[in-house]
This record gives sequence, C-alpha cells and structure tokens, in this order.
Amino acid sequence: MQEKLHIKKGDTVVVITGESKGQKGRILEVNRKKKRAIVEGVNMVSKHTKPNAQNPQGGIIKKEATIHISNLMLVDPASGDGTRAGRRLNKKNKLVRYSKKSGEEIK
Repeated sequence: MQEKLHIKKGDTVVVITGESKGQKGRILEVNRKKKRAIVEGVNMVSKHTKPNAQNPQGGIIKKEATIHISNLMLVDPASGDGTRAGRRLNKKNKLVRYSKKSGEEIK
C-alpha cells in the first residue's frame, strides 16, 4: 500500500523551491507512485507537436509538466500563505486535514 500524501487533487498549493518558486496553483493530477503532481499554470514547458486532429496546424504548445510533491506546500485557507498539514478527528469522528498555522480545517 502506498503512503498518504499531504496534497490531493483540487488543493491549492504554493511552490516552495525550484524554477517556479512562489507560484500558486490548483492541483490537476497526482501520481502517487512517482510522488509528482501537475499544478495549473506552474512549471510550464514547450512541447513540439505534429499536426493532428485536435491541432491541425501543429507547432509549439505550452503545457504543465509534473513537479515533485516535496517542492509543494498547501495554502492556508485563512491567510493564503504556505502551511504544513496535520490530520485530526473532527466533531463527526471523521479524519480531516487541518492547517498547522491557523488550525483551520482544509476542505
């Protein structure tokens, strides 16, 4: 069984290191096996494509490349800054993630 990650699809994250440092975006996809994620508008690369049905012209397309999850940090819902995530039981005895900075629950 694979370990739980601190991020999941749909989370808003901030890049803490690398070429895209400081950029924020929403997670589009997570690869748990490789521990990498695709973040909307972050780590853009140019991809050369041949003409096809979707793109009859062909040419150079800008798209998001994967980024290692160790370079990503969850955004605190209260302040909008990066925060670490913890897990705790809520009032309904359900395990939820919360922000270590503000203590607020992460949806």
